[in-house]
Amino acid sequence: MRIALLAFPRVQMLDIVGPADVFAEAAKQLGNPRAYRVEVIGTQPGLIKTSSGLRLAVDATVETHKARLDTLLVAGGPQIDEIVGNPALQHWLQRQAGSVRRIGSVCTGAFALAAAGILRGRRVTTHWNSSARLARENPDTQVEADSIYVKDGSLYTSAGVTAGMDLALAMVEEDHGRELALRVAREMVMFFKRPGGQSQFSAHLAAQTAEKSAISAVQAYILGHLRDDLSVPALAARAGMSERNFARVFKLEAGSTPAEFVELARIDSARRLVEESDIPLKRLADAVGYANIDGFRRAFVRRLGVTPSDYRARFTQPHPATENRSSP
Repeated sequence: MRIALLAFPRVQMLDIVGPADVFAEAAKQLGNPRAYRVEVIGTQPGLIKTSSGLRLAVDATVETHKARLDTLLVAGGPQIDEIVGNPALQHWLQRQAGSVRRIGSVCTGAFALAAAGILRGRRVTTHWNSSARLARENPDTQVEADSIYVKDGSLYTSAGVTAGMDLALAMVEEDHGRELALRVAREMVMFFKRPGGQSQFSAHLAAQTAEKSAISAVQAYILGHLRDDLSVPALAARAGMSERNFARVFKLEAGSTPAEFVELARIDSARRLVEESDIPLKRLADAVGYANIDGFRRAFVRRLGVTPSDYRARFTQPHPATENRSSP
């Protein structure tokens, strides 16, 4: 199968080499170097300077490439906007969409597909930080902001950066079955099925988005007092504000409601406890501020897409004695 990755100036290097390495490892595991033939197609010839400053050699350009492709993935990068309005590129992507078996994107590469009209009426995802913009600019597209990758017919889109590897692994499973995909995941020390969605954006990171203010002080309090009363009235009193003003200012500075941030903080802490300990789930729920296990379980599923017990099972699978404990 001929796999192509589209690159452009300031492309995110890992959007290219991550999926490429997954396909290369699959070919190695199959004992057939030609099982996946990966190439890089550039928007310009020669060496392309990536967002990290490293340079990437392209095999062909959109003007010179002639071979028929099986799969085309458009990478993302901070300068994606500089190529999305290119009519020649849009036309090339439209032609490829009509001839390849699969077309898709990694991270913000979805914006290039959207500009070519390929996402219209489809279910897609992109980097969590760009999903709102993608949805706003493409109201006829259903953006699933918390998904790692989305398959909609022959269209495949992935979330940010490393999620391109998850997408490539899913394609390997689709092509050659679960057993091969598991071997590739184990060799590359990556999840076969990453638990949850784009919930890697933790409460501690979210707390850093607010300015140093009464709101940031409240966020710090929440993170350190998960079992306390963290209702809006209690938090507003701590901030010295009316409830209405507190809720308004919190949403403005933190980008979420107080209740959403509290839930994120509690489930983020619970996730780490599930990974790192064998505390019974009822005690764990109490430790992070949930009065009953049912409310905890619903919040956990809402945030991570799996139950706490299923999430724990992922981290307690037995490993052969010779296998590194970090391996999936």
